[in-house]
Amino acid sequence: MSSLDVITFGEAMMMLVADRPGPLELAETFSKRTAGAETNVAIGLARLGLRVGWASRLGADSMARYLLGAMQAEGIDCSHVVCDPIQRTGFLIKGRVSDGSDPPIEYHRKGSAASLIGPGDIDAAWLTSARHLHATGVFPALNANTYAAAERTLALMRAAGRTISFDPNLRPTLWSSRDAMVAGINALAAKADWVLPGIEEGKILMGSDDPVAIARFYRGLGAKLVIVKLGADGAYYDSDTVGSGHVAGFPVATVIDTVGAGDGFAAGVISALLAGRSVPEAVKRGCWIGARAVQVLGDTEGLPTQAELEAAGL
Repeated sequence: MSSLDVITFGEAMMMLVADRPGPLELAETFSKRTAGAETNVAIGLARLGLRVGWASRLGADSMARYLLGAMQAEGIDCSHVVCDPIQRTGFLIKGRVSDGSDPPIEYHRKGSAASLIGPGDIDAAWLTSARHLHATGVFPALNANTYAAAERTLALMRAAGRTISFDPNLRPTLWSSRDAMVAGINALAAKADWVLPGIEEGKILMGSDDPVAIARFYRGLGAKLVIVKLGADGAYYDSDTVGSGHVAGFPVATVIDTVGAGDGFAAGVISALLAGRSVPEAVKRGCWIGARAVQVLGDTEGLPTQAELEAAGL
């Protein structure tokens, strides 16, 4: 029996969120939160009762202690997080908006401890002790070493017969060029079982905003399941088990913060599929959690517990 359900690798950052809408330079008060695509998913899965492991590298500063404490408090296995006294932890500053658009973000992560992770840092035995790997396009975008580390995690899990989910999570500013991003992301997606692109990401990665075409493209690369996120319109799926279909989104009265919605969606889909639920049920759960995520300020505040999930009948 696997000791863990899901493992993910990636950079966690301390996030400072402005207390009011407006330009970042005019904000005077900020609240502290955690941030990181992979850790958002890890937290979402842990709250739903899955055994989750997260591997990374942090500094040995106050931000690292805050992040490590927050992850451990969620019950996440952090035994493979290295705190390097020579390096520093990345952080970001996020503004607030009142019109439902994406908030302004400034990253301070260049040269961070996590960017020094390479393929030699991967503990193959620990990694393959898990049933599933969740990967995103953020960690491999940091530099050539992290890309190689991401490649190795996918290769090890594939060789071990484990399932792999991949969320492109595009961060164009981290790549040397748009072409390098497209080639790099699609090469990783080709090694995953479940691929979760957004419709705008599809336009960049394969030249179309047609969800059917996007799904067909990644199915052609070898994915067994592709779920294209459509924002408020829900999601379209194409699977080798149940065919294709559309799941409607959940209505949201007021969008507070769009960041983290895709990570919540991923946590919903992965948790449901690993529990043996059908693809439409998994997509519905993902849409519901994604809708919750956009109604709160932070990246993880809207992620539900197992009790809340059950109360919603999902």
